Amino acid sequence: MKRILGVLALLVSPTALPAQPAAAAPDPEAAAIKQTALDYIEGWYAADGARMERALHPELAKRIVNTDPATGRSQLGQMSAMSLVQRTRAGGGQNTPKERQQKDVTILDRFQNAAVVKVVAADWIDYLQVAKWNGEWKIVNVLWERKPVEQPAKPAGK
Repeated sequence: MKRILGVLALLVSPTALPAQPAAAAPDPEAAAIKQTALDYIEGWYAADGARMERALHPELAKRIVNTDPATGRSQLGQMSAMSLVQRTRAGGGQNTPKERQQKDVTILDRFQNAAVVKVVAADWIDYLQVAKWNGEWKIVNVLWERKPVEQPAKPAGK
């Protein structure tokens, strides 16, 4: 009986409990990638061309697949880094009300000097390909989709 109590005491004693995992150390690379994505989307909302430009590789390609409703055929819309910076400076998303300025950033994957990041914005979703370029994370490619336009609710009984 004493032997059983001794074993039970060992099992419940604090020294017998497994160590709690230490909090993960901050990842400076993940923070830098997230900041690049925030410079991109917050720069857009603020019409801050310099902030947008800081986030982009000069040879960026931003693309969207559009479907012609009449023919059902796909078309590729494309924007360069310079045109995106110019659109940002021209007003960008500054007309988007603050309460609608969604800017959810998720790093989907990262390996060495490459990462894929999802940005959920007010009216679209961007998938960013980000590369470490001369020591800084830069957006190299963006593939994006518009969110569906919400239709106003119809009154009941109509």
